[in-house]
Amino acid sequence: MENFKSKIAEILEVDSVNDTDVLTDFDNWDSLSSLSIIAMIDTDYSLNMSAEKLVSFNTVGELEQFVKANGK
Repeated sequence: MENFKSKIAEILEVDSVNDTDVLTDFDNWDSLSSLSIIAMIDTDYSLNMSAEKLVSFNTVGELEQFVKANGK
C-alpha cells in the first residue's frame, strides 16, 4: 500500500495526494481517471470495484482505507 497514493497522484496528474484530499476537487477528476483508478485497484490489489463504489468515497484516505481492508 506504500505506493497507493503515488499511483493515484500519477493518474490524477499531480505531484502528490494526501489522505484529506477530496477526489472530485482534482482538475483531472473525470470518467477516464475514475476508470484508470478502478483498473489500477483491480490490477494491483485484486479488488473489483464499480464506478458507483468509487464515487461513494469522498477523500483519497477513505478510498485507501477501503482498499487496505478489502484488497490483496
